Amino acid sequence: MIKSNSFRGAGTALVTPFDSKNNVDVNALQRLVDFQIDQGINFLVPCGTTGESATLSFEEHMEVIETVVKQTKGRVPVIGGAGGYNTEKVIEMAKAVEKLGVDALLSVTPYYNKPTQEGLYQHFKAIANAVDTSIILYNVPSRTQCNMLPDTVVRLAAIENIIALKAASGNISQIGEMAVKKTDDFILLSGDDPNTLPIIALGGSGVISVISNQVPADIVKLTALCLDGQFDRAMEVQKRLYKLMKLNFIEVNPIPVKAGLAMMGLIDENYRLPLSVMNESNKALLANELKNLGLLS
Repeated sequence: MIKSNSFRGAGTALVTPFDSKNNVDVNALQRLVDFQIDQGINFLVPCGTTGESATLSFEEHMEVIETVVKQTKGRVPVIGGAGGYNTEKVIEMAKAVEKLGVDALLSVTPYYNKPTQEGLYQHFKAIANAVDTSIILYNVPSRTQCNMLPDTVVRLAAIENIIALKAASGNISQIGEMAVKKTDDFILLSGDDPNTLPIIALGGSGVISVISNQVPADIVKLTALCLDGQFDRAMEVQKRLYKLMKLNFIEVNPIPVKAGLAMMGLIDENYRLPLSVMNESNKALLANELKNLGLLS
């Protein structure tokens, strides 16, 4: 079980590439892993929201994480997604992902059924008791319509293998409260690219990033500068990347980030319904910014 610095810095919430027949494109996924590691990424996170986990079958979910673990070959830690709204099924998935050799699990708050704070506590406690692997909680109320409050996270942090929070509430005041109330060894990670700098300033340890799919070296640099207290220099990187950060959410994630990766020649642009191809005018804006950043020939 990992408790301190393994998830410090920049981690990528990996996309899941699909081929023209809408199957998982294992070869493209392997190339993405090598691209990320060659660019200096600190850790990888397959099968989260950005990985279109909601549309993967159980077998595909395991295939994606196993592929990432094997291709990584221990070069960086791997955090495997294992979340959902049915506690019993999440436990089943968490146990299966644990067996694949991941370094931690990322588990999102249950969506659709909107549990109370006590329900959230009992849900994550049950998952933690079912596995030995470290667990990173994921709070993203814009998608789940369920906001896990700081006091609930503090309660959960008392459980030995719950080690971190991916904070994507967009509420800096709430995240600041979490930073004050957490223990020194509990890891706080940004789940929103634009908020990485302020969250690290509040005591965070890094980011699980979307745009690092496209610009891993830049996000590594941004987080490293922040963690070194060089916020003026970090702000220069933030300003240069800010438009790309915004354009990657001009449509719902992961549509833009996959479109950008396709433009860069790293994957084919295929999605699982109900996600669909990017609007052409939005795609033109994204392409222009990728060119401005020197990512397209």
